[in-house]
Formats: sequence, C-alpha cells, structure tokens
Amino acid sequence: MQRDLFEEEHLLFQETLREFMAREVAPHHDQWEKDGIVPREVWKKAGEIGMFGFGVGEEYGGSGITDFRYNSVITEEIIRAGASGLGWGLHNDVVAPYLTELTNEEQKQRWLPGFVSGELISAIAMTEPGAGSDLQGVRTTAIREGDHYVLNGQKTFITNGINSDLVVVVAKTDPSAGARGTTLLVVERGMEGFERGRNLEKVGLKAQDTAELFFDNVRVPVENRLGENEGEGFFQLMNNLPQERLSIAVVAVAAAEAVLEMTLEYCRNRQAFGRNIGKFQNTRFVLAELATEVEIARHYVDKCILALNARQLSVVDAAKAKWWTTELQVKVIDRCLQLHGGYGYMMEYPVAKAWLDSRVQTIYGGTTEIMKEIIGRSLDI
Repeated sequence: MQRDLFEEEHLLFQETLREFMAREVAPHHDQWEKDGIVPREVWKKAGEIGMFGFGVGEEYGGSGITDFRYNSVITEEIIRAGASGLGWGLHNDVVAPYLTELTNEEQKQRWLPGFVSGELISAIAMTEPGAGSDLQGVRTTAIREGDHYVLNGQKTFITNGINSDLVVVVAKTDPSAGARGTTLLVVERGMEGFERGRNLEKVGLKAQDTAELFFDNVRVPVENRLGENEGEGFFQLMNNLPQERLSIAVVAVAAAEAVLEMTLEYCRNRQAFGRNIGKFQNTRFVLAELATEVEIARHYVDKCILALNARQLSVVDAAKAKWWTTELQVKVIDRCLQLHGGYGYMMEYPVAKAWLDSRVQTIYGGTTEIMKEIIGRSLDI
C-alpha cells in the first residue's frame, strides 16, 4: 500500500536532512562509536539547518510548527544513515514537550534558544538503580529550603548524560505523598554537587553517551521547577509518555524497514548451491512474512503520528505501538541476520550493528511487559 503520511514540505526537509547526514554524520559515525560519544559540534551544525525544536515559537528561534511528521522524518533519516549514536530523538521527541508546555516565559527565554540552536543539549533523568519502569519507586529527593530545592540522589542509563546541559530530573519533593509528591526540576551544567559518572558501556548504541548522574546537595532554584505547582511531576510524565513511546515505535519501524531492504538486496546477490538464496522457498517465505508485518506496522504507526498531531493519541494506543513494533524490530533483524549467514555476525555488515542496537528497544520507554499491563487494564476484564 502506498504511504501517504508526508506532504511536499516534509519531503523537501527530508532531502535537506539526507544531504546533511551524508556530509556531516555518515563519514564520522564509526569513529564516534569508538569514542563512545558524538561531538557537540555536530549538534550545533544540525541546529543551523533547523533540526531541533519543532513546536518552539519563532520568538525563541524555532519554527513554531507543531507537526510530529517532521520529527518522524528526522528519525527515519538517522536510521537510514545507520547513525544510532545521535541523541536527537531524545532531545526533540522526549524533552521538548516539557520545555515548551510546562515552562513560564522566563524559562522559555532562558532555555529554548539554546535548545533550538543545539548549544544546549538536553536529557531527562527518570531511571534509578532501583527504579526503572516503576516511576513511583523513585528515591531521589528534592526538599525545599527557601528559594531552592536541595536535590539528592542518583540516576542511571541517562541518554545524553555526558553531553547534556539541561537535565529534567524526576524527584520526590514529598516522599510521603506517593504520586502526588513528585516534581520535575531542571538541573543545569555546572551546578555545585551535580556530577556525572562513567559513560556506560552498552551492548549497542555505542556512539550514544549514556551515563550515571549523581546529585549531592545540589541547590536547584525554585525558578527551575517545571509547572506552576509542586507535586505535579508524575502526572506531567504520564501526559508526555505517549509521545515518547511513539518516538520509539518510529525508530522500530524505520529500523525494520532499513534492515529488510538491505537483506532483500543481499538475497538477490548471494549465491548458494548454484543460485541466489532468494530463490529458495524458505527465504521467500521468511521475507514475505517480514515484509507483511513491517508494512502493517508502518501504517499503524503513521496513523498514530496523525493522532498525536490531533492530540488524540491515547496512552493505550501508544503502548500498543511501542510494544508491537519494538518486538517486531527485534524479530525482523534477527531473522535477517540469519539470512545473511556467517556474514551477518560480522560487524562490517550493517545488519550486525542493527541487531545489537535493536535489543534495548523493548526495554526503555517502558518494557514490553509494562505496555501489555497498560493495555490489559484498559480491557475492562
């Protein structure tokens, strides 16, 4: 079925972005994988072509366009280039809504211009050593003392953790109040007592800086609280999680499509027993199954993107998209690696890197099990 998500302006943006990726990213990404981090300079170059902060008002340097289709174009081109180390999806899709929808005028003027230009790199710190999918289990505390919150705790698995200048931290301002005792604070680079741990060594996503963060009596000004009132953090997180999970689903489908395409080409050319391996019935059946499921997933995710634009994407719909597409991504890439035979296990073949990069997709943003629990609760059984 023909895809009809994008309009002419999206396709023009796609061309610009594709040229940028070929020039500024693809030639360097292997080195970034070895370094374990993407240089800040490429963030600034991306900011110059308007890659960050869709939805940010023109008065703060943004385009003022609220259209998640642009976010999707960015994600799909990053996947197409094999540039899994870029933390731009986290910046654009996950953090941006907190800084555009929950900030006052003073905060907008302070943070958004740098967010759009790529000079201020963002992160969000939810996960702790003892609290992952269970956000109510967060133990990091922020106790108010006058005009500041005194922040203490530890976070882990934080994307953009090394590069970040602004970190949205989930903390308990009233540990006895359950969900109503959680508040979101923006911690800025250089605040006394804010320390970064090691750049964590991961199975995949090697160029993406993922770090531990430590807060030892960090005095965060009340002016850095997101939202008018204390204690609204848990509900703010719940409101923004559907977009985060859709963002992960966009990655999943784009990655499955990319690996399927390269596998089809491999099967057209790889010879075994005197003919192309694509001529064997088993190969055709496997590829037929994968092609069908990926196309079905693509149309569901595109529908979710339009629903998000219309502010109609529900928590349940996003959970369905997230678990199904990420499990499909893992399945597709694993089967495609199998079709590559021994070459699929060699890192010079992109399918091997895609296989390593894919595994975390069913974990972060809420595990598959949590997604199914959310959906199950909605079924009135």
